[in-house]
Amino acid sequence: MKLTGADIIVEVLLEQGVDTIFGYPGGTVLNTYDSLYKYSDKINHIMTAHEQGASHAADGYARATGKTGVVLATSGPGATNLVTGIATAYMDSVPMVALTGNVGTSLIGRDSFQEVYIAGITMPITKHNFVVRKVEDLADTIRQAFRIAQEGRKGPVLVDIPKDITAAECEFTPQPVAPLSAPPAPKQESLEQAAKMLNECERPVIMFGGGVVSSEASDILHELMEKADIPACHTLMGAGVVDYRSPLNVGMLGMHGYVIANKAVNEADVVFAVGTRFSDRVALNPNKFAHRAKIIQLDIDPSEINKNVHIDCSVVGDVKDVLQKLLPMINSTKRPEWINAIQGWKASDYRPKDVEGKLRPHQIMNIINQNVGDDAVFVTDVGQHQMWAAQFCKRTKARSFLTSGGLGTMGFGYGAALGAKVAVGDRTVVHITGDGSFHMNLHEGCTAVSYDLPVITVIMNNTVLGMVRQWQTSFYGKRYSSTSPERKTDFVKLAEGFGLAGYRAETPEEFEKAFKQALASGKPAWIDCRIDKDERVLPMIPAGGSFDDIITE
Repeated sequence: MKLTGADIIVEVLLEQGVDTIFGYPGGTVLNTYDSLYKYSDKINHIMTAHEQGASHAADGYARATGKTGVVLATSGPGATNLVTGIATAYMDSVPMVALTGNVGTSLIGRDSFQEVYIAGITMPITKHNFVVRKVEDLADTIRQAFRIAQEGRKGPVLVDIPKDITAAECEFTPQPVAPLSAPPAPKQESLEQAAKMLNECERPVIMFGGGVVSSEASDILHELMEKADIPACHTLMGAGVVDYRSPLNVGMLGMHGYVIANKAVNEADVVFAVGTRFSDRVALNPNKFAHRAKIIQLDIDPSEINKNVHIDCSVVGDVKDVLQKLLPMINSTKRPEWINAIQGWKASDYRPKDVEGKLRPHQIMNIINQNVGDDAVFVTDVGQHQMWAAQFCKRTKARSFLTSGGLGTMGFGYGAALGAKVAVGDRTVVHITGDGSFHMNLHEGCTAVSYDLPVITVIMNNTVLGMVRQWQTSFYGKRYSSTSPERKTDFVKLAEGFGLAGYRAETPEEFEKAFKQALASGKPAWIDCRIDKDERVLPMIPAGGSFDDIITE
């Protein structure tokens, strides 16, 4: 059958199982939006307040489901407004397809109105990108984009489509979704070496990250931990993979990780790194990180091997596939001395204290935990609130803690929370943010109202840029340069202006009352939580430091 390019785009999206896209209309995508109107009974389109919000929403949708998120934007500023969202997805290996319009092919290269070379701009932050020049290539190009986004190490792919291509016609033949290529099979000798090291060690630790989430490998990882009695810690991206109640879960490690997790890695004789890349927020000093241990690294991407720390054994392959092959090679054992030592450290781990009549960050998180179930999804922005959420979120499932780990994108949270809410339906979604991050994309409140997306936004409002101020306190002689913006924003009044429910809390009792009311209302809500500007995220290992430099007070 003969279709326009715009109809072909929508038909291929349907082929790929897409039921929701996020975007913002404009001149070069008018044909595509006209087709979306015709197909509105099959594809749900969410129009955000800003293209960046749409890109974060597509990202949040993907993180919450494992499916490929889709975002659509017009040319020029519409396309460039996606850049931060694409880079966020790229750094955290999130599958996304970004479709951008461009000026007609006869106008390209003429500095036409709203023309930009978005393929060149995004080349370093995509797995691949395409510029379509013939309508006959359009369908297969989009199919290939979806395959690339999901195959191997996942990530974003961009397809740039000139306006005349969406108007042109050609024959279209529907196709079934082609299966993904099998991931690289791990080398047998690597599996045997890793198994030997794990079977012969006395003080092993597993450290795992987002690769376990991408591979849907939570269950098999837990089987390995139980069989070999190996404690595990996680990076920021691995929160929720192992139930926080598991006695073998020692929590988050890294710059603001638990003392016990950092100490376990520091004392281990073997560290098995699973789906994690040893970022500078985890291996702050690569020369001192896990300095008593031999390190095994399992990753689907061979370029990550030996990139940041020296590795003694590498296994390249899909996390789930490798762990399934490795599990029968691992001895069933118990390690009472090692486990008892870790439990002893846990008893003396850092814990913040309650202060009478004062609302503290750990109390906010504890109240949220007490009032939502295991199915709830937490989404954060970036800053102090992000670390407090990660430390105290008490998640039990993968894909229930969504955050920008690699790029550290302030403003990520609201769009991502809305995308996650679209994805998970009736499950509770709580957006945890700070006043600094929230100011960047709070306009997405109108999106929450327009589409009746009952995300509860908890604003840890200390009136300053808390994480930067914390560094200025500790390392810059309390010279608070540009971190106290003196904003007068009234979030409660602003919420009401958007049509949201707004609450303010200054004590734990006030916050619990507001949070319960927001939950019961079934409507989008903002809760302005007033916390002290001198609250700090502890523990902390300074940049470039090691476990010996940890700060707990």
